[in-house]
Amino acid sequence: MVEKQAYREAMARLGAAVNIITTDGPGGKRGFTASAVCSVTDDPPTLLVCLNRNSDSNAALKENLVICVNTLTAAQAHLSPVFAGMTEHAIDARFDEAAWTTLTTGCPVLEEAVVSFDCRIVQITEVGTHSVFFCEIDAIANGPVHEGLIYFGRGYHPVRA
Repeated sequence: MVEKQAYREAMARLGAAVNIITTDGPGGKRGFTASAVCSVTDDPPTLLVCLNRNSDSNAALKENLVICVNTLTAAQAHLSPVFAGMTEHAIDARFDEAAWTTLTTGCPVLEEAVVSFDCRIVQITEVGTHSVFFCEIDAIANGPVHEGLIYFGRGYHPVRA
């Protein structure tokens, strides 16, 4: 079996889009940074999001059963550490750092994001330390900018079309 640290070093070589995942509902308003987002199928349009079970957002996602996946532009890189809990921002204060709207589910949708996927959680699977949320997409908002942001080699890098 591969050791945990070897796996983490290898994963640092796998670039991924940087996303702010948001939720709102009876379980509360929460948001967190995630790069573990992946397309599952286009029929029905579904993606998955992985979240550590120890995260302060995990219980809220499970109770609310709705999320919005907001893919950051390079100009929004400053939001990543805020929503990753790496700053002194309280959970509610994280949302003060940007402008938000809503689509179908009522989850916060980041204005000016590259793209936002407004979703209902249809299945949850527990794997190791993480919950895997399978999310059917109810609405999509395409932003005006096509310059994305990836996390690669433990750093942020802009991606241009």
